[in-house]
Order: sequence, then C-alpha cells, then structure tokens
Amino acid sequence: MSSQAIIFGGAGFVGTHLAERLVASQAYSRIVSIDIGQPRATVPGVEYLHHDVRETIDARIANGKPADIFNLAAIHVTPGHPEGDYYNTNILGAVNVCKFANATASRNIVFTSSISIYGPNENELDEDATPAPVSAYGRSKLSAEKIKLLWQSEASDRKLTIVRPAVIFGLYERGNFTRLSRVMERKAFIYPGRSDTIKSCGYVKDLVSSMIHMSARNHGVSIYNFCFEHRYTISEICTAFSRVAGYRRPRLTIPIWFMNLAVLPFEALHAIGINTGINRDRVRKLWFSTNILPKRLVECGFKFSYDLESSLAEWKRESCLKDFD
Repeated sequence: MSSQAIIFGGAGFVGTHLAERLVASQAYSRIVSIDIGQPRATVPGVEYLHHDVRETIDARIANGKPADIFNLAAIHVTPGHPEGDYYNTNILGAVNVCKFANATASRNIVFTSSISIYGPNENELDEDATPAPVSAYGRSKLSAEKIKLLWQSEASDRKLTIVRPAVIFGLYERGNFTRLSRVMERKAFIYPGRSDTIKSCGYVKDLVSSMIHMSARNHGVSIYNFCFEHRYTISEICTAFSRVAGYRRPRLTIPIWFMNLAVLPFEALHAIGINTGINRDRVRKLWFSTNILPKRLVECGFKFSYDLESSLAEWKRESCLKDFD
C-alpha cells in the first residue's frame, strides 16, 4: 500500500464519502482530492486541489511518491449534457489519469465505471453479460475501462479494480433518490407505465466499503458490479421511503404513452432555452429495468452493512436541512 491516496473527482458525492473512509482508516499519511468543483463537504485531513482531468495532470502533485489512485472523475448525469462532453471528459480523463500513474510510478488504480455499459435490459445481468451501451455516457465509460485495462496490462505488478455501480444514494447525493424523495414528499409521484420496474441500487457507504474490500483482494484485474443483492422494484423503493419518512405511498400508474405526451411541452421549453430537466429520456429511464447482480462481489465474501430501509433511515438521520439532504 502506498503512503498516499489521490482521489480524482474527490469533491463529489462518492468522493466525499471515500475521503471520509480513507481518513478514518489511518492507512495513508496523505490524502489528496483533485476536482474542478467545490467539495460537497470538506473532510478534515484531506488536501483539496483544483484541476480538470481533461488537462494534463502535473506529476509533482504526488511529491515524488507513488500513490493509490481512485479515479471517480466523470460527467455522469444523463441525459443532461451534449454527447461530446461525455467522451471528452470520461475518455480523456482516463487517459490523463493513466499518464499520471505512469509518471508517478503508481501501481494501483480503483476506477468507478457504471452499469450503463450494459444498456437497458429486463434480464438479470452479472459481470459476464456482454456490454451493450446505448448512451454516450455508457459508451464513454466502457471506453474508459478499456484504457485502464491497457494501462494495467503494461506491467505485471499493476492492480486495477473496476467497480460498476448501479444507482447510488446517500448523504450529499442530489440525484435520483433525492429527487424521488422530494416528489414523494409533495405527494406527486406517479408510476411511469408500471410499478414493478427493477431498479438495482446501493448505499454509498457500502459502495466505498466494497471498493476497499475488492482492491485489497485484487492481484491484477478485478471488475465487479455494485448494488444490493436484492433487486428492488420502484414500488419497493417508494414503500421504503414511506416507512422511513412517513410519505404517502404512490398509488397511481400512468400509461407510458401518456407520460411521453405529457412531457412534450417541457421539451418545447427546453428548445427555447428553459431547462426543466423533464423529457422523454428521463421517463424512459424510469420505465426500463436495471436488473443487475453483484455476483463477483458476493463471491469475494463482501458483507453488506445495510439494506434499503436501514440505509434510508441512516441517511435521514444524518441530514440537517430537510429529509434526505
């Protein structure tokens, strides 16, 4: 293990939780977060640097020592960006991180990919499934995986751990689960087309634990999916929110064709420069299942510390401003 850890994308949601865990572990004498954004929360004991991974990364950041590298930096909100942005950031960022690893003689990279590399599918998908990405985000993440694999193959003592997370939630998330909680709080959530859509998901603290667990047991290449073993449906997720926060459970299901029609005015607003974030792509994401199995993670002996309801309860307890910050 190196004496320092460098987290690219360390200011974001997962990066903040990872930094907290690494500081608590006392395994490193120096922990550096490199990002272009402001930290979701400043972690004492972490050195914060501003840099864009699309630009060459100065090897002097490492102070002449190898590091354990965690590459979380990415454009990931989809839909939400021009297609070229996903490739420009996610692929070029992977190249520059690998160049930085070469220049600093670093031998260990942990990389967060995505289940988007599989594409939408109602069938159960484990790590042996053939990737079939349909979005620029998924294709760029799969390309970034290949770049990292090429880096690892160039020296026998290099370790590469690739995690493909499903939907991740928890404190500082500001994403899918946060939006769902806000809509449920307003009693405004409607099931799009059906209520049995499978949405594989996982708690951010278990994700961080899995990264440390799998990296420690990896002697070459390790690629694994991350999500709860139980594949929760959207109905089960809403029920868990109801139990934890007292929200009214959704009852209404609207046909998907009607929802596609209903979002057309919002797309028209977007066309004239008013972005509401509501469009048919988002509706389609809600309707399609993400039926992912964490087969390799379980085979490697990882024990989840949470289930859906207990993790939501902890998230609510840790929130300061309102339910599920």
